[in-house]
Amino acid sequence: MKQDGFRQQQKQHSLFPPILFFTYLGTLLLMSALHTGMIVGMNKAGWNDKVQILLPILYWTLVAVMLTLFTRRQIQKTYEEPMLRLADATRKVAEGDFSVYVPPVHTANKADYLDRMILDFDKMVEELGSIETLKTDFFSDVSHEFKSPLAVISSNAELLQKSGGLSTEQAEAVENIQFATRRLANLIQNMLKLNKLEKQTIRPAPETFDVCAQLCECAVQFEEVWERKNLEFEADLEDSAAVYADPGLLEVVWTNLLSNAVKFTTEGGTVTLRQRTEDGRVLVSVEDTGCGMTPETIRHIYDKFYQGDSSHATQGNGLGLALVKRILELSDGSITVESELGKGSVFTVALPCALQNAPEEHTWIR
Repeated sequence: MKQDGFRQQQKQHSLFPPILFFTYLGTLLLMSALHTGMIVGMNKAGWNDKVQILLPILYWTLVAVMLTLFTRRQIQKTYEEPMLRLADATRKVAEGDFSVYVPPVHTANKADYLDRMILDFDKMVEELGSIETLKTDFFSDVSHEFKSPLAVISSNAELLQKSGGLSTEQAEAVENIQFATRRLANLIQNMLKLNKLEKQTIRPAPETFDVCAQLCECAVQFEEVWERKNLEFEADLEDSAAVYADPGLLEVVWTNLLSNAVKFTTEGGTVTLRQRTEDGRVLVSVEDTGCGMTPETIRHIYDKFYQGDSSHATQGNGLGLALVKRILELSDGSITVESELGKGSVFTVALPCALQNAPEEHTWIR
């Protein structure tokens, strides 16, 4: 019963109503009448045969062009323009923006099936936005609740280590507890940070600073790790390069990229940090000779909690690159990746320059 009512309403308010059919019919009948009158008039006037042939052809050509343009405009206005708006809104939703709204074409009493589809889409986006808000609030609340018990576990494990008198097996168990606690604390910290960035409760505080100096400071933090793994570290940096961004947030970007490069490069491999200024942008690339990635992994590396290593043999929680992506979006920057399985990866970050005059000299660190 409801379905029949829906079909009846759909017929009453379709994209191409009956009035349009009668408009076409009346126009063609009128044009045919004018054509007949033109033929009769030319015969009575005794016009040349060629003129009597060419003139109707030109006449109907003009009629066909006008009807085609009118039809094109009707299709564009009633179908293409609303569908293009809907397609643009769908793309934004797919990218995670749940604040989009598509206005219906007609009022409620003249709504057609396209209007109902748009209204259903708006309702779906509203529901998805509510679910996303619930999810982020859940992450935030749970993360905060985890911090206190983790602090208790960590402090008690530390007391056990300091007390002494533990057997080798017990000491190893306490060390495992400490290690797991640190990993979970790091996960919670990243979850909170990403949650705040997505909800825009963290507002970037941009300033002009030397990104080359910051890159050197971040690289030095991994000196002990690359020496322990016998990695060769190379850096090709300009003397200075000014960017206008939040230095605290960009430090998270460099730390995550360098950490991943060191983590996924096997012993004896090479990690290379490069920086150059090009076309008003500062380009920073982090290259490694590690395990590389498959095309499927590359498609998902910026997804939250995604890890290309499904065995979880390497440390990580799948939030680092999601954080990097979000920070660069807030900094008007971008990131690209090139990778080949078994040969390594190159992550390249692009940021707008604060100053257009970039130095040409390079400093090498080995």
